[in-house]
Amino acid sequence: MLIAGGGPCGLMLANELGRRGIRTLLVDPKPGTAFNPQANATQARTMEHFRRLGIAEEVRAQGLPPDHPTDIAYFTRYAGYELARLSLPTAAQAVRNVRGMGGSWSAAELPHRVSQKFVEAVLRKHAQAHGSNDVRYGWRLSGFDDLGTHVEAVVQPVDGGAPQAVRAQYLVGADGPRSLVRSRLGIPWGGASGVRRDFMGGEMFAVYLRAPDFYRVLPHAPAWMYVSVNPQRRAFMASVDGRSEFAFHAAVHEGEDAAAWTEADARRVFAEALGADIPIEVLSFGTWTAGHSLVAQSFGRGRVFIAGDAAHLFTPTGGLGYNTAVEDAVNLGWKLGSVLRGASAQSLLASYEIERKPLAERNTRYARHFADSVGLFVASAVLEEEGPAGDAARREAAEHLNAHVRLEFNIPGVTFGGRYDGSPLIVGDGTSPPPDAANVYLPTATPGGRPPHAWLEDGRSLFDSFHGEWTLLVLGTDPPDASGFELAARELGLDLRIVPHRSAALADLYAAPLALIRPDQIVAWRGNGDHAARDVLRQAAGS
Repeated sequence: MLIAGGGPCGLMLANELGRRGIRTLLVDPKPGTAFNPQANATQARTMEHFRRLGIAEEVRAQGLPPDHPTDIAYFTRYAGYELARLSLPTAAQAVRNVRGMGGSWSAAELPHRVSQKFVEAVLRKHAQAHGSNDVRYGWRLSGFDDLGTHVEAVVQPVDGGAPQAVRAQYLVGADGPRSLVRSRLGIPWGGASGVRRDFMGGEMFAVYLRAPDFYRVLPHAPAWMYVSVNPQRRAFMASVDGRSEFAFHAAVHEGEDAAAWTEADARRVFAEALGADIPIEVLSFGTWTAGHSLVAQSFGRGRVFIAGDAAHLFTPTGGLGYNTAVEDAVNLGWKLGSVLRGASAQSLLASYEIERKPLAERNTRYARHFADSVGLFVASAVLEEEGPAGDAARREAAEHLNAHVRLEFNIPGVTFGGRYDGSPLIVGDGTSPPPDAANVYLPTATPGGRPPHAWLEDGRSLFDSFHGEWTLLVLGTDPPDASGFELAARELGLDLRIVPHRSAALADLYAAPLALIRPDQIVAWRGNGDHAARDVLRQAAGS
């Protein structure tokens, strides 16, 4: 296997393949994992996948101190009036609180506010720990040919060293929005781009900075995300370490040439959003473009696939880009592993696009909706006035922004509600899932979605009892015989484990005594007996 790209998607894929013993080469032209903070929110479903890999606690220990607030707060300027706030648990509270939560937030993990740079470092460490993985930063993919039976590629060091020929069974381009792999395949974007908004639509100016005096001049309770809402400079800023480092992103106005801005401009723009002038250390700065809702028209051709930002490009409202990329890797990883180990036919890989492309389109729609909600709100000068007119404007802004922050950041439906309905791998049972909604998630074992979660009497998450590959849950106090699945799995060469839970509550939760769980923790089938076990497994595994 050859992976181009060592961001979260490529590294997650290397971990998925490494744990399955698939010999893999990963190349990335950067000297190492990210220096800049980039994405700053790991959603709960991503944390569940990290838990599946055994790294959730390590990831949760990164970034903010365990007792640092993770609130999202809106201000006229950070040192000005506070307009709205969503209070969320600290990292330490999230670990405690998750065990008592039900309904939409019945989960093994809650979200974690951590910069992508820290997540990448953890993923790289674990990817390199697999003996079958060769992880090379400072190397780039310079070309490839799909010969039908395999891929021939050329990789070379970016410092000018000699190129090396690589023969791989498959190539995955997780090489970002300017993907060489997608470009060489000739796959165009679909969707919308160039959307203009006052905020989160158009050019943005990013500054990674150190500001030790920020909390001294902040007249409000600390938060994780700070958003400034004023006509001079709209911006958002995420705390990176909870002490002095921040990832700051400001809207660029029409007529401003942010590409020519200097460190002095970075300090000026930061002061405009802060509403005060404090010394800062500029660690890096540059521009990027908000307003994308792009999905590649295909997710691959032949033996070559694309994933992550190479396959879909978001405006980063809701933090959906990075999290969608991780789930791309999870989906593609088990399928590549199954094909390369001979348990599934190569045709299984066609289901990657069938399952993931609709999810990318869904998630870009949600991100665009969130961006419209905040970016089309007009920040008038009256917001900063003293007196009755200013008070009234701030009340109106508070009403809108308090509704918006819950729309964008309380999203269990987006997080847990993604489904693979219509996939040829899903064995339907005639039932329909609940409607898809951003802010509400109704747990359901209707085949095609995330398994309903519960905490077991011994304190474990139900998900902790799942096998690393295929799991057949056998539920209830008087369950049916499931031995047909064991026999069929042996015949088909599938690594399946029967996991009994003699719990009437779990049988009620799943609305069936038997449920087949895929390696990516998706319900593939549920039913009342094993009479069609072989057919079910053949369809679910693409055998």
